[in-house]
Amino acid sequence: MIHTASENPVLRVPPADPAEAAAHFRARLAFHTDVSDVAGALAAGGDPGFVLVDSRSAESWEQGRVPGAVHLPTALVAERAGRLLDRSVPVVTYCWGPGCDGATRAALALAELGYRVKEMLGGFEYWAREGLPYETGRGPGRRDTDPLTAPVAGDCGC
Repeated sequence: MIHTASENPVLRVPPADPAEAAAHFRARLAFHTDVSDVAGALAAGGDPGFVLVDSRSAESWEQGRVPGAVHLPTALVAERAGRLLDRSVPVVTYCWGPGCDGATRAALALAELGYRVKEMLGGFEYWAREGLPYETGRGPGRRDTDPLTAPVAGDCGC
């Protein structure tokens, strides 16, 4: 069965002109990165060219965090960013996961202080769900890869 554009909820609002779409998606990539790309950059060794900031509370930090992340709770960005971060180095923020705006609030606070910043989509939740190593107050941890979030073997090809 073929639907007309007015009947099809996907095409009720038609896709953007290709040039507009390219500008939109380019802009999105200027503001966001994902867990896999952050993990790849960190695993490559050497300086990844950014600093990763965990914007959650001290209790959340102890529960689990990305190895090498800097702990800077959102509420303390204005007070501590100047001591912890170099304005010449891009910052990538993360919080709990896609249901949390904490990383977005931290990114906004940092941008308002003059930092170049991106948000890591998926946050700590997807870091752990993708089977990547993490640290806790009790030591290192790692979960099996959730096959609904990442390939169990190989890479996703995206």
